[in-house]
Amino acid sequence: MPHAGPSTRIYPTIKRTKHPQRVSTPVKKSPTPTGIITFKADGSTMSPPRPRGDFAQSKRLFPGYGLSFSPSCGLLLGLLLTSTLSQVCEALAPPKFTKIPGDQIGVSGGVASFVCQASGDPKPMVNWNKKGKKVNSQRIETVEFDEGAGAVLRIQPLRAPRDENVYECVARNSEGEEAVTAKLAILREDLLPFGFPTIDMGPQLKVVERTRTATMLCAASGLPDPEISWFKDFLPVEPGSSNGRIKQLRSGL
Repeated sequence: MPHAGPSTRIYPTIKRTKHPQRVSTPVKKSPTPTGIITFKADGSTMSPPRPRGDFAQSKRLFPGYGLSFSPSCGLLLGLLLTSTLSQVCEALAPPKFTKIPGDQIGVSGGVASFVCQASGDPKPMVNWNKKGKKVNSQRIETVEFDEGAGAVLRIQPLRAPRDENVYECVARNSEGEEAVTAKLAILREDLLPFGFPTIDMGPQLKVVERTRTATMLCAASGLPDPEISWFKDFLPVEPGSSNGRIKQLRSGL
């Protein structure tokens, strides 16, 4: 009865480089039996062109091959005798803001929340600064998003003129750094201008059964009509990313 061919699966080490550096991935298979090694990406065999090409496959003194890419980014290389090599390419990128905080006018004794989010690869760290230093106060806290790459600067209660300042949001990763600023002004409650937005009815605590629908109401007035934003645990609520579970209606959430 004839013996079956080799079926060894070997995965080279994951390597990440910056464009346009060359990355080489030497691999080795079992010395016996000596089989034919092939590289595949997305189900197709990778045929090495001439030596100056972007992909080169070279024999070694041992029964194996070396695989090299140039230029390259992050690579997941799998050496296969009978199955497929997977290639995952991720481009490194410096931070880029996806949500920029705007200037705010708050009321003395009230609350102000600045939302800042950024994207990038690797995922950037987002911090808030005041006068070039990281904010640090019992009334001022930074709440990070669960998935990272974002932070909310929350100040409560507001005090003038102590809290009136320009706050800086900084996003940083290994590829670079970006910064954006937002200004906070504070008014006394007895000196609010005509049309300044006020909350006439805030949401109330509710107890509902699981799988039931809960409706939270909030009413505000002002001139022009104010926009209402919802927060949960000090983080903004995004109805669009809730898979339809949360809907923001004209008069409620």
